[in-house]
Amino acid sequence: MDGVLIPTLVSGLLLGSLYALMASGLSLIWTTLGVFNFAHGALMTVGAYFAWTVSEQLGLGLFTGFVAGIGAAVIAGVLIELLLVRPFYGNRSMMLITVMTTLAASTILERGISIIWGPRLKQLPRVVEGQVEIFGAPVSAHEALIIVLAPVVLLALWWYTGRTRSGRSLRAVGQNASSAALIGIDVPRTFSLAFGLSAALAGLTGVLLGSIRFVTPGLGTDPLVNAMIVVIFGGLGSMGATAGAAYVIGMMEALLILWLGLYWTPAVLFMALILVLVFRPNGLFGRAA
Repeated sequence: MDGVLIPTLVSGLLLGSLYALMASGLSLIWTTLGVFNFAHGALMTVGAYFAWTVSEQLGLGLFTGFVAGIGAAVIAGVLIELLLVRPFYGNRSMMLITVMTTLAASTILERGISIIWGPRLKQLPRVVEGQVEIFGAPVSAHEALIIVLAPVVLLALWWYTGRTRSGRSLRAVGQNASSAALIGIDVPRTFSLAFGLSAALAGLTGVLLGSIRFVTPGLGTDPLVNAMIVVIFGGLGSMGATAGAAYVIGMMEALLILWLGLYWTPAVLFMALILVLVFRPNGLFGRAA
């Protein structure tokens, strides 16, 4: 059993790392604006396709491709905020409107990707080749890089939002946008910053995911659902809760696949989410209002 359990736990650690990167961007938008960005998954796909085009088609190298992919996702994210979200700031139905506009953006991006790159499967090269062992379980060096990189990125984001002027402005606007404006914070610019950072995290996730999965126009669809589960499961409004929930969900999914199989795992995860919301409406790690 130990020969199966340890690789399963390492697989859960990998899933948790990916979910943490995916969900942290969604959580950042929620804590700043109080809305969900349903185009987050499509931004992952944009990052993966631009990285593939620059590194494979143009032959400019993997590092350049990754930078281009993240940059393309940031530009797309900022444009979504500028064109589809900003016009509705202050609207009484802003949350509902944002659901519709970001869903529309997701559909437009996916259809545009299908037209430009076609439906054929693509795959990015791995950042590092070879294999390493984690607790005696063999994993690819690329997957080990993801496991190490995720907490580093999350710690950097935590440091940025807590220790820098622009990062603290994100927290201030999230707590009370009107009061933040009174003390001189440019609220619209802060919203754009939140979307840009969130899109950068989506782009990074997309290029890392594109090296272990085939890149398709729907690459970000399932990750978006998983990221939303993580954000709600952990507790809305807390980046730390999101990170903790990501690793809990990752471990749960890996163990459930081992014990129950792939077919029943999504149903059990959704049942766990429902139970958490019934007994802890603010999420597993959320604070009571």
